[in-house]
Amino acid sequence: MAKGIRFYETGGPEVLRWESLPVGEPGTGEVRVRHAAVGLNFADTYFRTGLYPAPLPAGMGVEAAGVIEAVGPGVTDFAEGDRVTYTGSPLGAYSTERVMDAAHLIALPDSIPFETAAAMTMRGLTTSYLLRRIATLDPGSTVLLHAAAGGVGLIFSQWARLLGINVIGTVSTDEKAEIAKAHGCTHTIVYRREDIAARVRELTDGAGVPVVFDSIGATTNAASLDSLSRRGLLVCFGTASGPIPPIDAMQLAVKGSLFVTRPALADYIADPAERAALAGELFDHVGSGRITVPINQRYALDDAVQAHRDLESGRSVGSSVFVLES
Repeated sequence: MAKGIRFYETGGPEVLRWESLPVGEPGTGEVRVRHAAVGLNFADTYFRTGLYPAPLPAGMGVEAAGVIEAVGPGVTDFAEGDRVTYTGSPLGAYSTERVMDAAHLIALPDSIPFETAAAMTMRGLTTSYLLRRIATLDPGSTVLLHAAAGGVGLIFSQWARLLGINVIGTVSTDEKAEIAKAHGCTHTIVYRREDIAARVRELTDGAGVPVVFDSIGATTNAASLDSLSRRGLLVCFGTASGPIPPIDAMQLAVKGSLFVTRPALADYIADPAERAALAGELFDHVGSGRITVPINQRYALDDAVQAHRDLESGRSVGSSVFVLES
């Protein structure tokens, strides 16, 4: 019998329950994975609150890393004992072990620890498609990135630096500004005391940036649009502060023939070949040490309520994980 987190109603962190869970044997095309580490992502709170609908009762979490303990009929790409990581539906990663479709798994190189994998599979693949699939950015380009000291932010800034891209990162405190700069941000904006768009214009000699990467949503949308150069692109890839407002097409024209996209990771890793390419580049950077993945918060899996409280409070820096083995 496994142990894990389930929730029977939507709401605050207190709805999360630590329970015994039946596991069973893998069926056709499935494997049983014992988790060594589980990722904690802001998107987990969207399911808990009901922003992302899920049939109830439901498990929690979409990202983990561990070892395959059993393989069902028809599985040819993986074997018992293989190290794997994954991100994506269905819910249920907040568990000691689970049976799942082998098609969701990604082989994990020996050079990458389980904790690192759980901390960066979703964040790293997100960064990979943002930088390698969304827009063509030449060396010397400057972009605006919100939440630069977050899990995606710290990976993004390091990767951008490797590509020769300058990052203007927004953060909430001076402490987070120093962390962001240490991980590749060229400039930081402390949004609690600085006007984001005005500062971006100052840093770009009035031109604005060709691309804004915005995972915050409601509270940053206006500043993001006002920070773009003519024919610039706003990439809305998260809604930490709430959904973005309805798009006013005429305002996009007035502000400089702007573009807006709302991409989702699932659509960039749905094709196995593309997922392998994105993961391969990510793993190469992390395995070689060119990109580091700071894990600044570690929790026991049965402490999910506190972990969610910390995540939503904004106290977290970099990545957070649940650790199941030493």
